Amino acid sequence: MTNMDPAIRLLRDLVAINSVNPTLVAGAPGEREIADAVAAAMRRIGLDVSVEDAGGGRPNVVGVLESRTRGPSLMFCGHTDTVGVTGMSHPFTPVERDGRLFGRGAQDMKGGVAAMIDAARVVAERGGPPSGRLIVAAVVDEEHSSIGADALVKTWRADAGVVTEPTDLAIAIGHKGFAWIEVDVAGKAAHGSRPADGHDAILRLGRVLTRLEALDRDLQARPPHARMGTASLHASFIEGGHELSSYPDRARLTMERRTLPTELESAPLGEVVEILQSLAREDPSFRATARAIFGRPAYEVSAEHPFPNMLADAFGAVTGREARMVGASFWTDAAVLGHAGTPSVLFGPGGAGLHSVEEYVNVADVLMCRDVLVQLVERFR
Repeated sequence: MTNMDPAIRLLRDLVAINSVNPTLVAGAPGEREIADAVAAAMRRIGLDVSVEDAGGGRPNVVGVLESRTRGPSLMFCGHTDTVGVTGMSHPFTPVERDGRLFGRGAQDMKGGVAAMIDAARVVAERGGPPSGRLIVAAVVDEEHSSIGADALVKTWRADAGVVTEPTDLAIAIGHKGFAWIEVDVAGKAAHGSRPADGHDAILRLGRVLTRLEALDRDLQARPPHARMGTASLHASFIEGGHELSSYPDRARLTMERRTLPTELESAPLGEVVEILQSLAREDPSFRATARAIFGRPAYEVSAEHPFPNMLADAFGAVTGREARMVGASFWTDAAVLGHAGTPSVLFGPGGAGLHSVEEYVNVADVLMCRDVLVQLVERFR
């Protein structure tokens, strides 16, 4: 262990901490313990550290490294929460095998968090950033509703940011958004033996599902975004009915629509409302409502912004390879930072098993990510 790279030692320490998001899993411990560990690691390397409540006692940690020379601010950001561990035998026992480190959160995204903190260590040992300041933020709750990133941007801004989500060392300059929509279909309760008296809300919801399936096919048949592909939707939950021998008087669908930067935020709900209105025109007894319950907009860095190319140059200087510019299908805190005024990209290590029973990060990628981030700081003036 004494010869282990500091980034991997930190990664192992972070994976060993249970930081399952308590909003996702009732009774889970959340991010308090891992925040303590991250704050201690930042203080050891000389950062000026603040621990900030993002809400409900869930702590963000922000470390700052200042230059003596005025200049721009660069932010590294990653989340400290993870999804649950159902089905995993030893989720918090980091195991390294064949160049991979296994454990819950190893890839999503404690590998990226370890890389960005250790990059700050290297920068500090070299005397700090050449100008301006480096902000390193470890935030809570990305796996649910990003209260950590929302709290962060109320206080902290930078001229550019890197969110170290797992990208297989590609540079993602944007990602999809999402909308969660709830559809309630009304029926009429009646005894199961009296069809003339009842309206089956669940069967009527089936009409909605048929139209949504057709909409999904249409969305995926449209010309794709150059880096993010197509929009899509899926039905997530269905509930309804009370007993076997009764006509159900209500049925509820909760669905998700994935969105592109080129779409209006209002588009997903508008599509569903149009489907319900069309069904009502066809059958005046059909009654249903739709409402948006949560959502996050898609995000894309402007094509004219120089920051992605600066990161690509740093990648090339470290690896001798050309960086891949991509878009991500999943939503991240980069959208929160970007829409609040910190143009941000994604760049992080590769691996596999996000949210699955066997998750790992590639150890070499963690070190490569760290080295590229150090090089980026050197160029960011």
